[in-house]
Amino acid sequence: MGNGELGAFLRSCRAARTPEDAGVVYSGRRKVPGLRREEVAVLAGVNADYYTRLEQGRETRPSPQVLDALCRALDLDPDTREHLYRLAGATPEDISAPTSRAVSPELRQLMDGYPHTPAFVLDPVLNVLATNALADALFSPFRVADNLARMTFLDPAAPLFYARWDWTAQATVANLRVATGFPAQQPGLRALVAELSEGSTRFRELWETHQVRGKTREPKHLVHPDVGPLTLTYQAFDVRGAPGQQLIIYHAEPATPSAHALALLSSLHATRTADA
Repeated sequence: MGNGELGAFLRSCRAARTPEDAGVVYSGRRKVPGLRREEVAVLAGVNADYYTRLEQGRETRPSPQVLDALCRALDLDPDTREHLYRLAGATPEDISAPTSRAVSPELRQLMDGYPHTPAFVLDPVLNVLATNALADALFSPFRVADNLARMTFLDPAAPLFYARWDWTAQATVANLRVATGFPAQQPGLRALVAELSEGSTRFRELWETHQVRGKTREPKHLVHPDVGPLTLTYQAFDVRGAPGQQLIIYHAEPATPSAHALALLSSLHATRTADA
């Protein structure tokens, strides 16, 4: 994503931090809603000219001490803090090679052992690398279940499938932003961002916010055309032996309408597969 990513990210964080939240005393009208560069510099205890160079991309390797100070000044949460460190090259890469798209036979066998819950494998760019049968059934409204970001922003099924589409869109972009901290390890990211930016105005707007967020535990609210509304929780597991891959398992609370709907979806999918 280039060295300018660090400066753009800092500008976004600064714009989101209000003087009131930061305890900055000021008088008169302000030209910007967030903090001024000079105010961030004072809060972080760094030279104002040095901080300006960081935002302008003329300084790209701040020390860990400076990064710690900026994190405090900008009140960054753990996901955003980690992303800042990665953009600055101040943490060791924990992925030494591009994430493999190959999913091991053992992991596929494990996924197939969950016939009553959707399971699939993602890479950091949100490519869907493998699915079990119920995940195939769940994602069947989409033309191609190949990448969660592409599905969310470019597939016409998405606004109907995701009951909270705009929330899903924000979370998807925030997840995708994490991958910009590993530019050498995610060679497909630039092309994906270009494709989504060209095809979706909403994606472009959200991408420019520079928000970063790892996966949360908030329930997924979905609407499947075959079985109706579904409320699913999920767990995400890092795949040992395949850095960058995550196993995602969706789950419906037992004895709920969503559990019954998943069971019906599984039955319908099995019948259609047998008849095909």
